[in-house]
Amino acid sequence: MELKVRKIGNSYGVILPAEVLKALQVKEGGVLTLLPHGNGFQLSAEDAEFDEQMAVARSLITRYSATLRELAK
Repeated sequence: MELKVRKIGNSYGVILPAEVLKALQVKEGGVLTLLPHGNGFQLSAEDAEFDEQMAVARSLITRYSATLRELAK
């Protein structure tokens, strides 16, 4: 699928077709991540469940930082 790059203000952007937005399960205001992948890039949607799990992990790491530091020795 080819997408045309367009000037939007001082930046550039692309318009994603409806089928791409549907496949990514993203709506207006959603967050997309663009990562290098092989010779190109991979576009993926934000994963709310993963973000929630990471928030819990960060809080546990903060709460038990001394214990984790001792276990790492």
